[in-house]
Amino acid sequence: MTGTEQLVFGLDIGTRTVVGTVGYKKNENDFTVVAQEVKEHETRAMMDGQIHDIAKVAETIKSVKRSLENQLDGKKLDNVCIAAAGRVLKTVTVHVDEEFSEDQIVTDEDVRALELKGVEKAYTEIKRSKAADDENNYYCVAYSVVRYYLNDFQIMNLTDHKASRVGADVLATFLPDEVIEGLYTTVDKAGLKVTSLTLEPIAAIIVAIPEKFRLLNIALVDVGAGTSDISITKDGSIIAYGMIPKAGDSFTEVIAANHLVDFNSAEAIKLEAGSKKKSIVYKDIMGLKQTTTPAAVRAELADKIKENTTDIAAKIIELNGGKPVSAVFVVGGGGKLPGFTEALAKELGIPKERVALRGEEVLSFVNYPDSTYKRTPEFVTPIGICLNYYEKKNNFVFVNLNGDSVKLYDNNKLTVIDATIAAGFPKDKLFPRRGPALEFTLNGMARMVRGEAGEAAVITVNGREASANSIIEPNDDIVIKESTIGPMATMEVNRLPEYNRGEIKFNVNGKIVICPKFISANGELVSGYYDIKSGDRLELLDYYTLKQILEFMDIPYKEGMYVNNEPADADTKVYENFKVETEPRENAEPVKEETAEEIEEEAPVKDDLPVTITVIVNGTAIFMSGKTEYRFVDVLDFYPFDIQNPSGSSVLTQINGKEASFSDYIKDGDSLVLKWV
Repeated sequence: MTGTEQLVFGLDIGTRTVVGTVGYKKNENDFTVVAQEVKEHETRAMMDGQIHDIAKVAETIKSVKRSLENQLDGKKLDNVCIAAAGRVLKTVTVHVDEEFSEDQIVTDEDVRALELKGVEKAYTEIKRSKAADDENNYYCVAYSVVRYYLNDFQIMNLTDHKASRVGADVLATFLPDEVIEGLYTTVDKAGLKVTSLTLEPIAAIIVAIPEKFRLLNIALVDVGAGTSDISITKDGSIIAYGMIPKAGDSFTEVIAANHLVDFNSAEAIKLEAGSKKKSIVYKDIMGLKQTTTPAAVRAELADKIKENTTDIAAKIIELNGGKPVSAVFVVGGGGKLPGFTEALAKELGIPKERVALRGEEVLSFVNYPDSTYKRTPEFVTPIGICLNYYEKKNNFVFVNLNGDSVKLYDNNKLTVIDATIAAGFPKDKLFPRRGPALEFTLNGMARMVRGEAGEAAVITVNGREASANSIIEPNDDIVIKESTIGPMATMEVNRLPEYNRGEIKFNVNGKIVICPKFISANGELVSGYYDIKSGDRLELLDYYTLKQILEFMDIPYKEGMYVNNEPADADTKVYENFKVETEPRENAEPVKEETAEEIEEEAPVKDDLPVTITVIVNGTAIFMSGKTEYRFVDVLDFYPFDIQNPSGSSVLTQINGKEASFSDYIKDGDSLVLKWV
C-alpha cells in the first residue's frame, strides 16, 4: 500500500458474528485486504438477521472497529459500508405494458417511464399484500428489468426500435423503514457513518457470480447463522431473491439440546464436526467432561440438514418458476457443514457436482498481504460489501417535495420522478392529462374522440426550472405544481369523415342537384353544425326520399314520377347519383343528359366559403376547418406537435410520401408526415 489509495471499510453485521474488512481497489481485477477482524456477539443480540439489542450490537461493532484501527497503526475509521439481511427483503415481479397511439421510435425516456410504471405497480402490490398489523413504510432499494417486450416479443433493448406497444417484467426489491432505522442507529452508536448500504444477497452475488456467468440459470445460497439468502440468475439478469429463516444456528441448537451444553459450546462442537479429529471433548452444563466424535455429531445433524436443504430447494424451485436451477453456489459459514451440499443437490434432483461451496475460487482476485487471512465462504459477503462501494455509492438521503421530507435510497442517479414515487405523488399528475373523451355511436358503431391535452406539471428544483428527469441531490427543494386536465373533446357532425362535406348529389330531370346530407341524433334530424354529445346515437343517411328531394326543389309531388326508370311514390328512397324524372313519361319531352362540362359550368360556385378537409397526419385522421384553402403549416393548429421543445435536430415534413415544406398546399385526403428527426 502506497498511502494514496482510498481505504474502504465494509461491515457484515451477522447473526453470530460481525466481520470487518478494510481494503482498497487498484483496478477492476483486484482488491487488497489490509485489515480484517471477526468477533462473535457475546449474547444472542441478533436473531435471524434482525438486530434485537441495538446497544450490545453497537458494542461489538466498536470492538471490531478498534481492532481494525490498531491493525492500521492507529488510522481512524469514520465511514462504513453495510448490508441489510435478506430476511426482511420483499421482492415483487410485475409485468407492465405501454401502448402508443401509433407506431413510433422508442426513446430512452419511454423506457424510463415504462420501468417506473413497473416500480409503481410493484409498490402497489407491496402495499396491497401488507398484513393488517404491518405499519411499516417500504422503500424501493433497487429494481432490475428481467426482460423487455417489443410488440409482445422479447427483446434485450427497446431503445431506437419502432413499436406500437412495449412491455417489461420488472423485479423490484423493498425494505421496511424499521430495518433501515435499526441499522443506522446501531452504526451511529458505534461512532460510524454509513456511506453505502446494499443488500446481503446483492453483496454475495457481486463476488460469487460474476456477470459473465449470469447468462446461466444459477442459484446462490448464502447460508449464514440465522438466514439462508437465495438469489437466482438467468439470461444475464438477477431474476429473483428469496430467503428462508433457517441456517447455521439451527444446527447449533440441535447440538446444544443433544449434548446439554450452552450455545457457544455447541457452536464450537459444530465447527469441530467438520474437522479430521478423532474425538471432541467438551463439558456439559453440569460441569461433567464428555466425549463424542465428529462422525457422531454429523449423524445427529443429518435430519436437520435434510430439513433445511428441503426448504432451501423448495424455495429455489419456487423462485425459478417451478423447476430446479442448473447449478448452485453456496457461500457463508453455515454451508460448510459436511454433507450440506450433497443433501441440497439431492433435494434439487441435480448432480452433486453442481452444488459447490464457493470460497477460494471466487476470492482469487483478493490480495491478502497477511497470510493469517483465509479465502473461505464466510468472507464472500464481507468482500462483496466493500466492492459494492465502488459499484454503487448508495445511501439513504432526504429531499423536500412540496414541503414534505422524502427519504430516498440513493443510487447515484436519483431524479425528480424517483422522489415522486417515494412520496406517492401520482405519476399522471406529472404529465399533461387529457380531458374527458367524447363517446358516441355512428350507424351502430362505437366512436371515441380523445379529449384535449392539458398542461404538463411545472417543476422547480431549488427555485430553478426542471423536468421529471432532472437529477436531484440530497436536501434539494422540489416544488411541483401538478399538471392540468385539458378540455373535454368536442366535435361537430360536419367533422365526421363519413359526412363527406355534407353533400349528396342526385340527377333530377338530367341536371345535377346537390343536397345537404341528412343525419339524425337520437332519432331527430340535425345539421352539420350539431355539437355531438357523449352517448349520442347518430345515424348518417345516404339517401333522400323522393318527397324530400321535391321539397328541397320546391316541386310538388304528383303521380307518374320515376326513380332510375322505375315508377316511384313519395316514400321511395333515392340514393346518391340516382336519376329522378318528375314529369309523367306520356307528357314529358325526352330528357337530355347533361355533359360533364355542362354540369361543371352550372355547379354552384363557392368562392370564399370555408371548407372542411380531412388529412392523415402520422397515421391519425385530422379534421381541418375554418379556411377556404390550407397549407402544411395550418396542420399545427389542429395536430399536437411540440415545436417549442425540440426532440431532434430537424423536422421531417412529407406529403403523400414526398418531401414538402410548411408553405406547400394540402388537400382533402392527403397523407402527411410531421416529426422530429
